[in-house]
Amino acid sequence: MHTIAIVAEKGGVGKTTLALTLAVAAVQAGRKVAVFDLDPQATAAQWTDRREAEFPWVVATPATRLDAAFANAREQGVDFIVIDTPPHAGTDAVEAARRADLVLVPVEPHLYTLETLPKLGNLLKLAGDTPALFVVSKAAIQGKEAQDAGAFIKEQGFEVCPVILHLRAAHRHAGNIGQTAQEFEPKGKAAEESLQLYMYTLKLLTRGGPRHAQAKPAHARA
Repeated sequence: MHTIAIVAEKGGVGKTTLALTLAVAAVQAGRKVAVFDLDPQATAAQWTDRREAEFPWVVATPATRLDAAFANAREQGVDFIVIDTPPHAGTDAVEAARRADLVLVPVEPHLYTLETLPKLGNLLKLAGDTPALFVVSKAAIQGKEAQDAGAFIKEQGFEVCPVILHLRAAHRHAGNIGQTAQEFEPKGKAAEESLQLYMYTLKLLTRGGPRHAQAKPAHARA
């Protein structure tokens, strides 16, 4: 069983979109997938209420019930789990990261988000240095802000995903009807990026994942 935790300090950075995108990509690849929604806003759980397809299963659960959620998933033959955590680097996010094989951290390419890197680094340490990958998310389609943000994140000692998730309307339209971009527009750019991200993530899971280095003080310039 593979487990991925999605954590972020700020809300609105594309955390739940990333979680559901990976979950659906895994379903399309033949995996039996569950999403554990730890966020009190229950965005992922509300998404599945609008959804016609059975999988992925989305389970709204507090972090204190993760043991039971994992046990039930194993009984049901689930072999791929995505944990969607609340925003802000709190105890729920630490608990999710501790249980994960890989942590994905969506980061918008602007100053307010980049300034949260030190706190995210501390969270990863508290979680026992689970392998972590930072994903530049909701990036403008034109310009080089995504590349600049990726370079800055690397300067702080973190691993950056080479796949960028751009700000594309397909993600928003898909969420409105309980889908993800690769279902809503299978041949679109958002679907292509989603598949690339899943394949890269799977590659890391099978080789053990990256390890983040000692975080440096962040003086964001982007």
